[in-house]
Amino acid sequence: MTTELQTDELAGVVDLFGALTPAELRQALDELAFKQGGAVDEPVASDAVEDAVDAYAIVRYERDGQSFLVPGPAAFPTLPANAEDLPHILEIPERDVDRDAASDAVEARLTAEAARAVDAGDEAAMRDVLDVTYDVAVWSDRVAVDDLRDRLADALDE
Repeated sequence: MTTELQTDELAGVVDLFGALTPAELRQALDELAFKQGGAVDEPVASDAVEDAVDAYAIVRYERDGQSFLVPGPAAFPTLPANAEDLPHILEIPERDVDRDAASDAVEARLTAEAARAVDAGDEAAMRDVLDVTYDVAVWSDRVAVDDLRDRLADALDE
């Protein structure tokens, strides 16, 4: 893209629709770049989306064999310039977020990342996961973070 979108801006684009497939997000980014007078650099856009997923600003989950992206627990969705018209321009349906599936995906990822960090003795990674648990606790009451926090805190105290 001519201007790089921040993770919160990507979450803002997704939030306009409730949930987007990865292909729909690429389509929205193409249109946004056009509206901003530029073109999408596909590798840069793909890297930005993956960075947003890695940062928990966007959550990826599966439902009915299809992948969806939704604003995540670490996001503060912000609309980039010229984004407000995207729902009127694109033929993408507004979707309800499957909160259960999104929460399950976050919980599975957090649990796996915590296990890897503890097993490796990687204190920085443990602290990163611990920080995310506080965002997750506000984002979803379905994700059990208390035991995960205790395990991380115990590992950090050793």
